[in-house]
Amino acid sequence: MSDSVSICVIGSGYVGLVAAVCFAEIGHKVICVDNNEAKIKMLNEGGVPIYEQHLPDMLAKHLNRGVEFTSDLAYGVQNSDAIFIAVGTPQGSTGSADLSYVEAVVSEIAHAMNGYKVLVEKSTVPVYTNEWVSRCMLRHGVEPGEFDVVSNPEFLREGTAIGDFLHPDRIVVGANNDRSAELLRRIYAPLSNGSYYTREDALPGMLSEHNPATLLVTSAQSAEIIKHASNAFLALKISFINAVSNLAEVVDADIEDIAAGMGLDSRIGPKFLRAGLGYGGSCFPKDVAAFYWVAQQQGINFQLLEEVRKINANQQDIFFNKVRGALWTLRGKKLAALGLSFKGDTDDIRESPALDLVRKLIDAGANVSAYDPAAMEKAEAILPPSDQLSYAFNAYEAAEGADALLILTDWKEFGRLDLQRLHQMLKFPIVIDGRNLYKPAHMVEHGFTYLSVGRPAAYTAQQGKPRKLVVS
Repeated sequence: MSDSVSICVIGSGYVGLVAAVCFAEIGHKVICVDNNEAKIKMLNEGGVPIYEQHLPDMLAKHLNRGVEFTSDLAYGVQNSDAIFIAVGTPQGSTGSADLSYVEAVVSEIAHAMNGYKVLVEKSTVPVYTNEWVSRCMLRHGVEPGEFDVVSNPEFLREGTAIGDFLHPDRIVVGANNDRSAELLRRIYAPLSNGSYYTREDALPGMLSEHNPATLLVTSAQSAEIIKHASNAFLALKISFINAVSNLAEVVDADIEDIAAGMGLDSRIGPKFLRAGLGYGGSCFPKDVAAFYWVAQQQGINFQLLEEVRKINANQQDIFFNKVRGALWTLRGKKLAALGLSFKGDTDDIRESPALDLVRKLIDAGANVSAYDPAAMEKAEAILPPSDQLSYAFNAYEAAEGADALLILTDWKEFGRLDLQRLHQMLKFPIVIDGRNLYKPAHMVEHGFTYLSVGRPAAYTAQQGKPRKLVVS
Protein backbone atom coordinates (compact mmCIF):
# COMPACT_ATOMS: atom_id res chain seq x y z
CA MET A 1 0.00 0.00 0.00
CA SER A 2 1.29 3.47 -0.86
CA ASP A 3 0.43 4.81 2.61
CA SER A 4 2.08 1.91 4.40
CA VAL A 5 4.44 2.83 7.23
CA SER A 6 7.29 0.67 8.47
CA ILE A 7 6.71 0.12 12.19
CA CYS A 8 8.76 -1.48 14.95
CA VAL A 9 6.88 -2.60 18.08
CA ILE A 10 9.12 -3.36 21.05
CA GLY A 11 7.45 -5.77 23.47
CA SER A 12 5.12 -8.66 22.67
CA GLY A 13 2.84 -8.60 25.70
CA TYR A 14 -0.86 -7.78 25.60
CA VAL A 15 -0.32 -4.28 24.23
CA GLY A 16 2.61 -4.92 21.93
CA LEU A 17 1.37 -8.11 20.33
CA VAL A 18 -2.14 -6.79 19.72
CA ALA A 19 -0.72 -3.55 18.30
CA ALA A 20 1.67 -5.43 16.02
CA VAL A 21 -0.93 -7.66 14.38
CA CYS A 22 -3.49 -4.84 14.17
CA PHE A 23 -1.02 -2.46 12.51
CA ALA A 24 -0.42 -5.22 9.97
CA GLU A 25 -4.19 -5.64 9.58
CA ILE A 26 -4.62 -1.99 8.60
CA GLY A 27 -1.87 -2.20 6.03
CA HIS A 28 1.50 -1.49 7.62
CA LYS A 29 4.75 -3.46 7.67
CA VAL A 30 5.56 -4.44 11.24
CA ILE A 31 8.60 -5.85 13.04
CA CYS A 32 7.80 -6.95 16.60
CA VAL A 33 10.82 -7.22 18.91
CA ASP A 34 11.10 -9.04 22.22
CA ASN A 35 14.14 -10.22 24.21
CA ASN A 36 12.35 -13.43 25.23
CA GLU A 37 13.72 -15.93 22.72
CA ALA A 38 11.22 -18.64 23.66
CA LYS A 39 8.29 -16.28 23.05
CA ILE A 40 9.72 -15.17 19.70
CA LYS A 41 10.10 -18.81 18.66
CA MET A 42 6.49 -19.53 19.63
CA LEU A 43 5.19 -16.52 17.71
CA ASN A 44 7.21 -17.38 14.59
CA GLU A 45 5.65 -20.83 14.72
CA GLY A 46 2.17 -19.31 14.89
CA GLY A 47 1.67 -19.85 18.61
CA VAL A 48 0.02 -17.25 20.82
CA PRO A 49 1.31 -16.79 24.40
CA ILE A 50 -1.83 -15.04 25.68
CA TYR A 51 -5.55 -15.80 25.67
CA GLU A 52 -7.20 -13.16 23.50
CA GLN A 53 -10.20 -13.42 21.19
CA HIS A 54 -9.35 -13.18 17.43
CA LEU A 55 -5.60 -12.97 18.11
CA PRO A 56 -4.70 -16.46 16.80
CA ASP A 57 -6.62 -15.84 13.55
CA MET A 58 -5.11 -12.40 13.12
CA LEU A 59 -1.60 -13.72 13.69
CA ALA A 60 -2.13 -16.56 11.22
CA LYS A 61 -3.35 -14.06 8.62
CA HIS A 62 -0.34 -11.73 8.86
CA LEU A 63 2.61 -13.84 10.06
CA ASN A 64 5.51 -13.21 7.66
CA ARG A 65 3.11 -11.36 5.35
CA GLY A 66 2.82 -8.13 7.30
CA VAL A 67 4.34 -8.82 10.70
CA GLU A 68 7.55 -10.58 11.66
CA PHE A 69 9.04 -11.37 15.06
CA THR A 70 12.66 -11.06 16.14
CA SER A 71 14.87 -10.56 19.18
CA ASP A 72 17.17 -8.26 17.17
CA LEU A 73 16.22 -4.76 18.33
CA ALA A 74 18.71 -3.01 16.07
CA TYR A 75 17.18 -4.73 13.03
CA GLY A 76 13.73 -3.55 14.05
CA VAL A 77 14.85 0.03 14.70
CA GLN A 78 16.86 0.38 11.50
CA ASN A 79 14.05 -0.92 9.31
CA SER A 80 11.29 1.28 10.67
CA ASP A 81 10.04 4.85 10.64
CA ALA A 82 8.06 4.66 13.89
CA ILE A 83 9.11 2.74 17.00
CA PHE A 84 6.33 1.86 19.43
CA ILE A 85 7.59 1.13 22.94
CA ALA A 86 5.24 -1.38 24.58
CA VAL A 87 7.31 -2.85 27.40
CA GLY A 88 6.12 -3.39 30.96
CA THR A 89 5.92 -0.58 33.51
CA PRO A 90 5.26 -2.53 36.72
CA GLN A 91 4.23 -0.83 39.93
CA GLY A 92 7.08 0.02 42.26
CA SER A 93 7.03 -0.14 46.04
CA THR A 94 5.92 3.51 46.34
CA GLY A 95 3.10 3.15 43.81
CA SER A 96 5.09 4.79 41.03
CA ALA A 97 5.59 3.09 37.68
CA ASP A 98 8.94 1.33 37.27
CA LEU A 99 10.33 2.80 34.04
CA SER A 100 13.59 0.83 34.03
CA TYR A 101 12.45 -1.33 31.10
CA VAL A 102 11.53 1.77 29.11
CA GLU A 103 14.91 3.35 29.85
CA ALA A 104 16.78 0.19 28.84
CA VAL A 105 14.91 -0.01 25.55
CA VAL A 106 15.45 3.69 24.76
CA SER A 107 19.19 3.27 25.38
CA GLU A 108 19.29 0.39 22.88
CA ILE A 109 17.29 2.39 20.35
CA ALA A 110 19.75 5.27 20.64
CA HIS A 111 22.67 3.02 19.72
CA ALA A 112 20.80 1.55 16.73
CA MET A 113 19.64 4.80 15.09
CA ASN A 114 20.28 5.20 11.36
CA GLY A 115 18.10 8.20 10.50
CA TYR A 116 15.05 10.12 11.67
CA LYS A 117 12.64 8.07 13.81
CA VAL A 118 9.53 8.77 15.83
CA LEU A 119 9.58 7.05 19.23
CA VAL A 120 6.05 6.35 20.42
CA GLU A 121 5.22 5.72 24.07
CA LYS A 122 2.63 2.94 23.99
CA SER A 123 3.31 1.72 27.52
CA THR A 124 1.34 3.39 30.31
CA VAL A 125 3.71 5.96 31.74
CA PRO A 126 3.54 9.00 34.06
CA VAL A 127 3.49 12.55 32.76
CA TYR A 128 6.87 13.89 31.59
CA THR A 129 8.07 10.45 30.48
CA ASN A 130 8.33 11.88 26.96
CA GLU A 131 10.85 14.41 28.25
CA TRP A 132 12.89 11.72 29.99
CA VAL A 133 12.92 9.63 26.81
CA SER A 134 14.23 12.64 24.90
CA ARG A 135 16.92 13.27 27.51
CA CYS A 136 17.99 9.64 27.37
CA MET A 137 18.35 9.78 23.58
CA LEU A 138 20.37 12.99 23.76
CA ARG A 139 22.64 11.62 26.50
CA HIS A 140 23.47 8.68 24.26
CA GLY A 141 24.59 11.03 21.51
CA VAL A 142 21.54 11.17 19.22
CA GLU A 143 21.16 14.58 17.58
CA PRO A 144 17.95 16.51 18.43
CA GLY A 145 16.76 16.58 14.80
CA GLU A 146 17.09 12.81 14.42
CA PHE A 147 14.07 11.85 16.53
CA ASP A 148 10.79 12.93 18.07
CA VAL A 149 8.90 11.41 20.99
CA VAL A 150 5.13 10.95 20.86
CA SER A 151 2.67 9.65 23.44
CA ASN A 152 0.02 7.31 22.03
CA PRO A 153 -1.73 5.62 24.97
CA GLU A 154 -3.64 2.40 24.46
CA PHE A 155 -7.23 1.90 25.60
CA LEU A 156 -7.56 -1.85 25.14
CA ARG A 157 -9.63 -4.21 27.27
CA GLU A 158 -8.26 -7.71 27.72
CA GLY A 159 -10.56 -10.19 26.03
CA THR A 160 -11.74 -7.67 23.43
CA ALA A 161 -8.41 -6.01 22.60
CA ILE A 162 -8.46 -6.72 18.85
CA GLY A 163 -11.89 -5.19 18.43
CA ASP A 164 -10.96 -2.26 20.68
CA PHE A 165 -7.91 -1.50 18.56
CA LEU A 166 -9.71 -1.68 15.23
CA HIS A 167 -12.87 0.09 16.43
CA PRO A 168 -11.59 2.60 18.99
CA ASP A 169 -13.64 5.23 20.79
CA ARG A 170 -10.74 7.61 20.17
CA ILE A 171 -7.10 7.66 19.16
CA VAL A 172 -4.99 10.00 21.28
CA VAL A 173 -1.72 11.32 19.86
CA GLY A 174 0.44 13.46 22.12
CA ALA A 175 2.89 15.19 19.79
CA ASN A 176 4.79 18.42 20.34
CA ASN A 177 5.42 19.15 16.65
CA ASP A 178 3.66 18.72 13.30
CA ARG A 179 6.26 16.38 11.78
CA SER A 180 5.73 13.58 14.29
CA ALA A 181 1.98 14.18 14.50
CA GLU A 182 1.67 13.77 10.74
CA LEU A 183 3.38 10.36 10.81
CA LEU A 184 0.93 9.14 13.47
CA ARG A 185 -1.96 10.47 11.38
CA ARG A 186 -0.69 8.38 8.46
CA ILE A 187 -0.42 5.29 10.62
CA TYR A 188 -3.97 5.57 11.95
CA ALA A 189 -5.54 6.93 8.74
CA PRO A 190 -7.36 3.65 7.87
CA LEU A 191 -9.24 3.92 11.17
CA SER A 192 -9.69 7.70 11.31
CA ASN A 193 -10.86 8.07 7.70
CA GLY A 194 -12.91 4.85 7.77
CA SER A 195 -11.17 3.17 4.82
CA TYR A 196 -10.44 0.02 6.84
CA TYR A 197 -14.14 -0.60 7.43
CA THR A 198 -14.85 -0.89 3.69
CA ARG A 199 -12.18 -3.46 2.95
CA GLU A 200 -13.28 -6.90 1.80
CA ASP A 201 -10.19 -8.69 3.18
CA ALA A 202 -10.72 -7.72 6.82
CA LEU A 203 -10.84 -10.53 9.35
CA PRO A 204 -14.35 -12.02 9.61
CA GLY A 205 -16.21 -10.53 12.53
CA MET A 206 -14.19 -7.30 12.41
CA LEU A 207 -16.45 -5.49 9.95
CA SER A 208 -19.80 -3.99 10.83
CA GLU A 209 -21.30 -0.54 10.91
CA HIS A 210 -18.57 1.64 12.40
CA ASN A 211 -17.96 5.34 12.28
CA PRO A 212 -14.42 6.55 11.66
CA ALA A 213 -12.45 6.91 14.88
CA THR A 214 -11.83 10.37 16.31
CA LEU A 215 -8.12 11.17 16.32
CA LEU A 216 -7.25 13.73 18.99
CA VAL A 217 -3.87 15.47 18.82
CA THR A 218 -2.67 16.97 22.11
CA SER A 219 0.61 17.79 23.79
CA ALA A 220 2.60 14.76 24.97
CA GLN A 221 1.95 15.70 28.60
CA SER A 222 -1.82 15.87 28.07
CA ALA A 223 -1.84 12.47 26.35
CA GLU A 224 0.09 10.89 29.21
CA ILE A 225 -2.42 12.23 31.72
CA ILE A 226 -5.41 11.20 29.56
CA LYS A 227 -4.42 7.55 29.93
CA HIS A 228 -4.02 7.62 33.72
CA ALA A 229 -7.06 9.84 34.22
CA SER A 230 -9.27 7.57 32.05
CA ASN A 231 -8.38 4.41 33.93
CA ALA A 232 -8.64 6.13 37.30
CA PHE A 233 -12.11 7.42 36.42
CA LEU A 234 -13.30 3.97 35.32
CA ALA A 235 -11.94 2.51 38.56
CA LEU A 236 -13.81 5.24 40.42
CA LYS A 237 -17.08 4.23 38.72
CA ILE A 238 -16.54 0.61 39.78
CA SER A 239 -15.73 1.54 43.38
CA PHE A 240 -18.66 3.96 43.51
CA ILE A 241 -21.22 1.39 42.41
CA ASN A 242 -19.73 -1.15 44.81
CA ALA A 243 -20.05 1.32 47.68
CA VAL A 244 -23.68 1.93 46.67
CA SER A 245 -24.24 -1.83 46.46
CA ASN A 246 -23.28 -2.25 50.10
CA LEU A 247 -25.91 0.31 51.10
CA ALA A 248 -28.47 -1.27 48.77
CA GLU A 249 -27.97 -4.69 50.29
CA VAL A 250 -28.49 -3.45 53.85
CA VAL A 251 -31.83 -1.80 52.99
CA ASP A 252 -33.03 -4.65 50.70
CA ALA A 253 -32.77 -2.59 47.52
CA ASP A 254 -31.49 -4.04 44.23
CA ILE A 255 -28.21 -2.66 42.88
CA GLU A 256 -29.05 -3.89 39.38
CA ASP A 257 -32.13 -1.66 39.31
CA ILE A 258 -30.17 1.22 40.83
CA ALA A 259 -27.39 0.91 38.26
CA ALA A 260 -29.93 0.72 35.43
CA GLY A 261 -31.63 3.86 36.66
CA MET A 262 -28.32 5.70 36.96
CA GLY A 263 -27.06 4.47 33.60
CA LEU A 264 -30.06 5.82 31.73
CA ASP A 265 -28.77 9.29 32.50
CA SER A 266 -26.72 10.21 29.42
CA ARG A 267 -24.33 12.16 31.65
CA ILE A 268 -23.47 8.95 33.55
CA GLY A 269 -23.98 6.03 31.14
CA PRO A 270 -24.36 2.34 32.00
CA LYS A 271 -20.80 1.10 31.48
CA PHE A 272 -18.67 0.15 34.50
CA LEU A 273 -21.67 0.31 36.82
CA ARG A 274 -21.53 -3.42 37.57
CA ALA A 275 -21.31 -4.26 41.25
CA GLY A 276 -19.08 -7.17 42.15
CA LEU A 277 -15.77 -8.10 43.72
CA GLY A 278 -13.98 -4.98 42.55
CA TYR A 279 -11.50 -4.31 39.78
CA GLY A 280 -8.23 -6.12 39.15
CA GLY A 281 -5.91 -6.83 36.25
CA SER A 282 -2.75 -5.20 35.02
CA CYS A 283 -4.13 -1.68 34.52
CA PHE A 284 -6.58 -0.28 37.06
CA PRO A 285 -4.74 -1.12 40.32
CA LYS A 286 -1.39 0.00 38.90
CA ASP A 287 -2.71 3.10 37.17
CA VAL A 288 -4.72 4.34 40.16
CA ALA A 289 -1.61 4.01 42.35
CA ALA A 290 0.65 5.60 39.74
CA PHE A 291 -1.70 8.52 39.13
CA TYR A 292 -1.91 9.14 42.88
CA TRP A 293 1.90 9.10 43.07
CA VAL A 294 2.23 11.47 40.11
CA ALA A 295 -0.12 13.95 41.78
CA GLN A 296 1.85 13.72 45.03
CA GLN A 297 5.09 14.49 43.20
CA GLN A 298 3.52 17.70 41.95
CA GLY A 299 2.27 18.66 45.40
CA ILE A 300 -1.36 17.65 44.71
CA ASN A 301 -3.26 15.61 47.32
CA PHE A 302 -5.50 13.47 45.11
CA GLN A 303 -7.17 11.79 48.11
CA LEU A 304 -10.13 10.59 46.04
CA LEU A 305 -7.89 8.00 44.38
CA GLU A 306 -6.85 6.56 47.74
CA GLU A 307 -10.53 6.14 48.66
CA VAL A 308 -11.15 4.38 45.35
CA ARG A 309 -8.38 1.91 46.22
CA LYS A 310 -9.68 1.35 49.77
CA ILE A 311 -13.25 0.66 48.62
CA ASN A 312 -11.93 -1.83 46.07
CA ALA A 313 -9.88 -3.71 48.67
CA ASN A 314 -12.77 -3.72 51.14
CA GLN A 315 -15.08 -5.32 48.59
CA GLN A 316 -13.24 -8.62 48.87
CA ASP A 317 -13.54 -8.60 52.67
CA ILE A 318 -17.28 -8.00 52.35
CA PHE A 319 -17.66 -10.96 50.01
CA PHE A 320 -15.55 -13.18 52.26
CA ASN A 321 -17.80 -12.22 55.16
CA LYS A 322 -20.82 -13.11 53.03
CA VAL A 323 -19.41 -16.60 52.42
CA ARG A 324 -18.67 -17.14 56.08
CA GLY A 325 -22.09 -15.84 57.08
CA ALA A 326 -23.77 -18.37 54.79
CA LEU A 327 -21.76 -21.35 56.07
CA TRP A 328 -21.20 -20.37 59.75
CA THR A 329 -17.64 -21.70 59.83
CA LEU A 330 -15.28 -22.34 56.95
CA ARG A 331 -12.83 -24.79 58.47
CA GLY A 332 -13.20 -28.15 56.77
CA LYS A 333 -15.86 -26.93 54.34
CA LYS A 334 -15.50 -27.71 50.65
CA LEU A 335 -16.10 -24.74 48.37
CA ALA A 336 -16.33 -24.69 44.60
CA ALA A 337 -14.69 -21.55 43.21
CA LEU A 338 -15.59 -20.65 39.63
CA GLY A 339 -13.12 -18.23 38.12
CA LEU A 340 -9.49 -17.36 38.78
CA SER A 341 -8.76 -14.66 36.18
CA PHE A 342 -9.49 -11.05 37.10
CA LYS A 343 -12.37 -11.01 34.59
CA GLY A 344 -13.91 -13.22 31.93
CA ASP A 345 -12.45 -13.78 28.44
CA THR A 346 -8.83 -13.57 29.60
CA ASP A 347 -6.25 -15.76 31.30
CA ASP A 348 -4.74 -12.76 33.10
CA ILE A 349 -4.57 -13.33 36.87
CA ARG A 350 -2.68 -10.16 37.80
CA GLU A 351 -4.32 -8.47 40.81
CA SER A 352 -7.25 -10.88 40.46
CA PRO A 353 -9.86 -10.53 43.23
CA ALA A 354 -10.66 -14.21 42.67
CA LEU A 355 -7.14 -15.32 43.61
CA ASP A 356 -7.13 -13.13 46.70
CA LEU A 357 -10.39 -14.71 47.82
CA VAL A 358 -9.10 -18.22 47.22
CA ARG A 359 -6.14 -17.40 49.47
CA LYS A 360 -8.43 -16.01 52.19
CA LEU A 361 -10.65 -19.09 52.07
CA ILE A 362 -7.70 -21.46 52.36
CA ASP A 363 -6.28 -19.43 55.25
CA ALA A 364 -9.67 -19.78 56.97
CA GLY A 365 -9.42 -23.57 56.71
CA ALA A 366 -11.67 -24.21 53.71
CA ASN A 367 -10.95 -26.74 50.98
CA VAL A 368 -11.28 -25.12 47.55
CA SER A 369 -12.00 -26.85 44.26
CA ALA A 370 -11.29 -24.25 41.57
CA TYR A 371 -12.16 -24.06 37.89
CA ASP A 372 -11.41 -21.44 35.25
CA PRO A 373 -11.75 -21.88 31.46
CA ALA A 374 -8.34 -20.32 30.73
CA ALA A 375 -6.39 -19.25 33.82
CA MET A 376 -5.79 -22.44 35.84
CA GLU A 377 -2.27 -23.06 34.58
CA LYS A 378 -1.19 -19.52 35.47
CA ALA A 379 -2.95 -19.68 38.83
CA GLU A 380 -1.34 -22.98 39.70
CA ALA A 381 2.06 -21.45 38.96
CA ILE A 382 1.68 -18.72 41.60
CA LEU A 383 -0.64 -20.21 44.24
CA PRO A 384 1.39 -22.25 46.72
CA PRO A 385 0.71 -26.01 46.56
CA SER A 386 -1.77 -27.01 49.23
CA ASP A 387 -3.78 -30.05 50.22
CA GLN A 388 -6.68 -27.61 50.56
CA LEU A 389 -6.61 -26.56 46.89
CA SER A 390 -7.50 -28.65 43.84
CA TYR A 391 -8.33 -27.85 40.24
CA ALA A 392 -11.39 -29.22 38.46
CA PHE A 393 -11.96 -30.12 34.83
CA ASN A 394 -15.21 -28.15 34.65
CA ALA A 395 -17.72 -26.28 36.81
CA TYR A 396 -19.72 -29.38 37.70
CA GLU A 397 -16.68 -31.34 38.81
CA ALA A 398 -15.73 -28.40 41.03
CA ALA A 399 -19.24 -28.36 42.51
CA GLU A 400 -19.43 -32.07 43.30
CA GLY A 401 -19.98 -32.53 47.02
CA ALA A 402 -19.30 -28.86 47.79
CA ASP A 403 -20.96 -27.05 50.67
CA ALA A 404 -21.39 -24.00 48.44
CA LEU A 405 -20.50 -22.72 45.00
CA LEU A 406 -18.82 -19.33 44.60
CA ILE A 407 -18.84 -17.37 41.32
CA LEU A 408 -15.72 -15.21 41.32
CA THR A 409 -15.20 -14.30 37.64
CA ASP A 410 -17.77 -13.22 35.05
CA TRP A 411 -17.11 -15.85 32.40
CA LYS A 412 -20.21 -16.13 30.20
CA GLU A 413 -20.36 -19.90 30.67
CA PHE A 414 -20.79 -19.43 34.42
CA GLY A 415 -24.02 -17.59 33.73
CA ARG A 416 -25.37 -20.50 31.64
CA LEU A 417 -24.95 -23.44 34.01
CA ASP A 418 -27.45 -26.31 34.03
CA LEU A 419 -29.06 -25.43 37.35
CA GLN A 420 -30.78 -28.78 37.79
CA ARG A 421 -27.47 -30.60 37.34
CA LEU A 422 -25.71 -28.11 39.60
CA HIS A 423 -28.30 -28.66 42.33
CA GLN A 424 -27.63 -32.38 42.19
CA MET A 425 -23.84 -31.96 42.35
CA LEU A 426 -23.73 -29.68 45.39
CA LYS A 427 -23.90 -31.04 48.93
CA PHE A 428 -25.98 -28.01 49.88
CA PRO A 429 -27.70 -25.87 47.22
CA ILE A 430 -25.94 -22.63 48.12
CA VAL A 431 -24.62 -20.27 45.43
CA ILE A 432 -22.74 -17.10 46.39
CA ASP A 433 -22.38 -15.00 43.28
CA GLY A 434 -19.74 -12.27 43.28
CA ARG A 435 -20.63 -11.21 39.73
CA ASN A 436 -24.47 -11.11 39.83
CA LEU A 437 -24.82 -13.49 36.90
CA TYR A 438 -28.26 -14.82 37.91
CA LYS A 439 -31.65 -13.46 38.90
CA PRO A 440 -32.37 -14.20 42.59
CA ALA A 441 -35.98 -15.31 41.94
CA HIS A 442 -34.82 -17.71 39.24
CA MET A 443 -32.32 -19.32 41.60
CA VAL A 444 -34.92 -19.77 44.34
CA GLU A 445 -37.25 -21.41 41.79
CA HIS A 446 -34.50 -23.98 41.24
CA GLY A 447 -34.13 -24.61 44.96
CA PHE A 448 -31.00 -22.57 45.71
CA THR A 449 -30.09 -20.28 48.52
CA TYR A 450 -28.61 -17.45 46.49
CA LEU A 451 -26.47 -14.58 47.72
CA SER A 452 -25.16 -11.90 45.39
CA VAL A 453 -23.75 -8.37 45.56
CA GLY A 454 -26.02 -5.45 46.43
CA ARG A 455 -29.26 -7.44 46.25
CA PRO A 456 -31.47 -9.02 48.94
CA ALA A 457 -30.51 -12.59 49.82
CA ALA A 458 -32.78 -15.19 48.22
CA TYR A 459 -33.05 -18.33 50.31
CA THR A 460 -35.03 -21.54 50.63
CA ALA A 461 -36.89 -22.39 53.81
CA GLN A 462 -34.62 -25.38 54.36
CA GLN A 463 -31.49 -23.24 54.35
CA GLY A 464 -32.81 -20.30 56.32
CA LYS A 465 -31.76 -16.67 56.02
CA PRO A 466 -27.95 -16.20 56.02
CA ARG A 467 -26.61 -14.21 58.97
CA LYS A 468 -24.20 -11.30 58.59
CA LEU A 469 -20.95 -11.89 60.45
CA VAL A 470 -18.16 -9.46 61.18
CA VAL A 471 -14.75 -10.23 59.71
CA SER A 472 -12.25 -10.62 62.54
